[in-house]
Amino acid sequence: METPISTELQSHFLRLYQMACSDENFDVLEMKQLYKFAELRGVDTEHLNNILTNPIQKMEVPQSVEKRIEYLYDLAIMIWVDKEVTEDEYNLLKKYCRTFEFLNENVFEICDYLIDCAKKEKQLEEVLNSIN
Repeated sequence: METPISTELQSHFLRLYQMACSDENFDVLEMKQLYKFAELRGVDTEHLNNILTNPIQKMEVPQSVEKRIEYLYDLAIMIWVDKEVTEDEYNLLKKYCRTFEFLNENVFEICDYLIDCAKKEKQLEEVLNSIN
């Protein structure tokens, strides 16, 4: 029997998929990264495929600030996996910062910082510690 996946986590995978598709070039590296994120969270391939092909109707925003940063950092990693940041990807990351209720005046700084961390391949803990 499948372990149920929270709506919050399903929403995260859908956002990652949207990010991968946002630049009109769904790179194989992005697909691999998507499945890697699923594996890291204990979600098998079949379950992820089901999330992507039968999406939830209403996406959920993470409750904690740490979880919001974690998910935004995953999105930054997804952006950088092909070593290119497109305008569409950057705009989508900004949109998610706003969706996650970060102040508008901080959105550019947050996005730039997370993309820079992704470029430097920083671990999530290091990113979280530097923000707190």
